Amino acid sequence: MTSDPLLPVLRAVAEVLLSRPALAGREHEHDVDQFVAARRQMLIDALLRFPGLRARLRGKLRIPRDQPESGPLAALLSSADDDVVRTGLRLAEQLDRMSRLQQTRLQRHQKKIEKLRVRLERANGQNRHAVAELRSTRAALGDTQKRAEELGVQVSALQRRLRDPHTTAASLLAALQQSPDVPEGGSETRDPRIQQAPTAPPIPLVALAAKAAGIEPETLVTALQAIVSPPDITPAPRVTVTRELQLRVLPLGGATEIGGSCVLIEAGGTRLLVDAGLRPGDPAQPPRDIDQALTGPIDAVVVTHAHTDHCGYVPALVERMPRLRVIATPATVQLMPAMWADSAKLMGRRQRTHREWGASGEALYQGDAVEVAVQRCEEVPYGVRRQIGNVTLELFPAGHILGAAGVVVQAGDQRVVITGDISGFRQETVDGYEIPDAAREADLLVMESTCCGEIHDPRETRVTDLVRAVEDVYAAGGRVLIPAFALGRAQELALIMRDRLSHVPVLLDGMAADITSSFEAITAGRSSPLRIVGENVARANRPDDLDQFTSGVVITTSGMLTGGPAVQWAARILPEANSALFLSGYQDEESGGARLLRLAEGGASHLSIDDHGMERRIPLRARVEMMRLSAHADKRGLLEIADEVTARQVMLVHGVPSRQRDFARILEIRHHHMTTTGPWHGSPFMVDSDSHPTF
Repeated sequence: MTSDPLLPVLRAVAEVLLSRPALAGREHEHDVDQFVAARRQMLIDALLRFPGLRARLRGKLRIPRDQPESGPLAALLSSADDDVVRTGLRLAEQLDRMSRLQQTRLQRHQKKIEKLRVRLERANGQNRHAVAELRSTRAALGDTQKRAEELGVQVSALQRRLRDPHTTAASLLAALQQSPDVPEGGSETRDPRIQQAPTAPPIPLVALAAKAAGIEPETLVTALQAIVSPPDITPAPRVTVTRELQLRVLPLGGATEIGGSCVLIEAGGTRLLVDAGLRPGDPAQPPRDIDQALTGPIDAVVVTHAHTDHCGYVPALVERMPRLRVIATPATVQLMPAMWADSAKLMGRRQRTHREWGASGEALYQGDAVEVAVQRCEEVPYGVRRQIGNVTLELFPAGHILGAAGVVVQAGDQRVVITGDISGFRQETVDGYEIPDAAREADLLVMESTCCGEIHDPRETRVTDLVRAVEDVYAAGGRVLIPAFALGRAQELALIMRDRLSHVPVLLDGMAADITSSFEAITAGRSSPLRIVGENVARANRPDDLDQFTSGVVITTSGMLTGGPAVQWAARILPEANSALFLSGYQDEESGGARLLRLAEGGASHLSIDDHGMERRIPLRARVEMMRLSAHADKRGLLEIADEVTARQVMLVHGVPSRQRDFARILEIRHHHMTTTGPWHGSPFMVDSDSHPTF
């Protein structure tokens, strides 16, 4: 801003006048600027009338460095010649007018600049919003394309199954052998929240089918079994030779760790695997010691349930062994294709990224392997015995998730029971385990020990705590993000929200929404099908809902906050002080969920995430807590299972070594005989080499 050109001179005049005794003690004595402002014209008149005053000024004038233009003017105003002073005053007046004009113009320009700045900021904001919308749209398009690719893989695999006589016969045999009273063994064929009145037992399907075909039921079953497992047509030797058989068990993965589950079982020349899962991490890895099984042929892999840490490596095995049989319950057979397709997608994406950066990282399998694996699946209902070479299998309900099974493996008089992941309490989508007579007093019980060191609160207590916490956040106008495992946990949470908080809007996003549709399709033909989406539960519409869904619950993958839509939601919800993020299940130590918990407990202000190769800092203002709804039996539940089976020996797998050791001591105190987690051999027995096992 331009200064008054007369001001230095008037200040000097004021100082001279204020120094006179007549003005001593006046109100302006110590405030020259105020005196100049109040007596400006008087000071100009004095300057013009009193040459003596001007003479005194010539020695007192001090020109500020920022007003060098005032120097010549001051020389004119302090002149002894009155005409020169008048000329100086006229010049000062002209300079003042010019200064005011410049000031007006400057203000006008500043206003224009401010308007342009506001318009520029608005344009920049619109541009940023457009870029964000473009990124979101691209992400949504990418998600849609990936979902279409996954569905394409699943459809192609199902079409191959329909063209394969082996798998078609296996599915038909499973349907005919399924219990008509309680399909699938009873644990997840009905809505567990609805008490059903007893009804007269229906006629078995196999009897109806045999009657329609005009043959005996046994003949129909035998014919289908011959297609599923063709009999050995090699001529029997003239001399009957006996050989020694012995059930042998060897954990190959998920033994003293959680994930990558795999158990090798052998009897004579028969070799089968129970589970073949992926170890969590980036990249996902096969079962730790799977190479020990690949030294020879494998007749079948029995999958206990569709979680990828138990089934995720199966397509790689099928690709290597095209005749491998994949055996699971009907529900698990229907759920595995989506899990395999998702794994193939993630591994393919990682492989492409590594190739772009010149790094190694081959995918364990791709979509074509998924199609072959789906084609090789055989559905075996609970309680139905199936012969594989020298061993017989029987699946039983294990609780945990839809379709989960434990396995009884028998060779001669020896029996091994493998629980898989197991639970005894009733959930929203599945009842607890049901130990069959075939499992009791077995030679070996191979039991999971995920939660062997924990005593869980009653499930109803944990559900009530979660419902109360969600209600508190919703009442405060916030959002709740619950990262959840796509298979099992997400559906449990959605049903809890639907039944306990029907006034709270709930969104299902990512793979959790896709698997929910599978749950509804699998149970659609049952007397009380599961209905999850509807009423207050809806499928998310990204990217719009990321910002438009401002209050309610979001349930999405991944459960460990390692990627997927959960990261996009977390980036928006974590900065909101009235919102919350509730983790609901097991968190691997290296997972994003475990890291977030540590940061929140330590009072950190930000969370750093990798957003498409760029580090992004997210403020941590939301409430972050663990609200665990475990689907595994705890210490008490596992003790009940061991007591109910009463096996001759017990082996612990799928757990943390230190906790396994402590739990083993408790089992020993309760008179259970423990065997180390490693190779196990049953008592040998004899079998004729030319004998042919029957179903």
